[in-house]
Amino acid sequence: MKEKSIILKAENISKQYRLGLVGTGTISDDLKRWWYKIRGKEDPFLKIGESNDRSTKGNSDYVWALEGINFEVEQGEVLGIIGKNGAGKSTLLKILSKVTSPTTGDIKTKGRIASLLEVGTGFHGEMTGRENIYLNGAILGMTKKEITSKIDEIIEFSGCERYIDTPVKRYSSGMTVRLAFAVAAFLEPEILVIDEVLAVGDAEFQKKAIGKMQDISKGEGRTVLFVSHNMAAVKNLCTRALLLENGKISFNGNVEHCIDKYLTVEGEQVFNFFEFERRKGNGHVRIVGFNTFNNKHEKVSLNQLKSGGDYSFEITVKNFSNQIKGIDLGMSVFSMSGQLLTASGSDYFMDKVVLKPNSKEVVVLSIPALPLTGGTYVLNLSCKSDLNGLEDFIKDAIILNVESLTATKRNVTEFPREMITINHDWYQ
Repeated sequence: MKEKSIILKAENISKQYRLGLVGTGTISDDLKRWWYKIRGKEDPFLKIGESNDRSTKGNSDYVWALEGINFEVEQGEVLGIIGKNGAGKSTLLKILSKVTSPTTGDIKTKGRIASLLEVGTGFHGEMTGRENIYLNGAILGMTKKEITSKIDEIIEFSGCERYIDTPVKRYSSGMTVRLAFAVAAFLEPEILVIDEVLAVGDAEFQKKAIGKMQDISKGEGRTVLFVSHNMAAVKNLCTRALLLENGKISFNGNVEHCIDKYLTVEGEQVFNFFEFERRKGNGHVRIVGFNTFNNKHEKVSLNQLKSGGDYSFEITVKNFSNQIKGIDLGMSVFSMSGQLLTASGSDYFMDKVVLKPNSKEVVVLSIPALPLTGGTYVLNLSCKSDLNGLEDFIKDAIILNVESLTATKRNVTEFPREMITINHDWYQ
């Protein structure tokens, strides 16, 4: 790796926060920091603090949101940054964007950085969309002439032309993200930093945005840092990936290997269904687990499915009620563009899934000769009871990555314009 191609370098980046209160919390702590500083000694509070594991109760008031982060990014790379909620992804991007400063370490960059961190960041609600384009451009260091030369492209790409002279405070969150992304992408920053904000946009815009990011990196040789929980988008867009766990880098390298490591912990595929925000239902019965097996009953990563393979999907549900004794489960398959491809419910194949009070049960959906061609798919999961109706519905619960096997004759199914039929069975 040649030094001249490195456009961003993070050296020993750490970020410490004090829990509960702003600052160090006491005058004595502030005086202690000051006394150490004027004597040229290290901040004494850097020696305390616990790792960023939000699932455990700590004994210290200090926490390291990031600790010892080191990596380099080459010009033209698209770096994916993935990890569970609270792993430190957004904190890292805010440091890279100079929104906040690191407690220790240095960031070295070449050129302008444009950031999309939160919906509406850098926009003034009372100003129109057009005025905000000029405001954001100025913040990025562009001249008025440069912005004017790009403004028609920005407005057209954003799809907000009808509302461009309307104050941004009247925009929906999706419209705001569209305009913010268009400004950041078309004003030609050397480094484009994007947090999960694209998830706010609709499927059409997400597709446009990913296409534009590919053009920026491949065609224009610019660098993109991309944080997302959408593993399909990370796989399709990124050339390399970082996995953050508890504020530390646990993997840096191949995108598919990084995603596999993210989805797999000690051989178990991990889906923390309790973290899903976009779920509906009464909640007396919840979907709490999902595992995939091949015809030898070996666990398979969702990134390693193959067209024509025989698979079983094991769905675990938990009954939080003493009254519900039976449920029906459903699963639907969508393309990445949002088209429904197929759907199935257990009620067409078996009697009610039998539940015991306050217990877990596993239900199996078996699909022989998987007829999906190579690509990425999204699964929705649902659960309903006769007693209360819809108990749980999780949109975009699972991402499937399917590899085509062109050497076999089983991979012959092409998607028609309507739904496809899958040979399958449910059992408990």
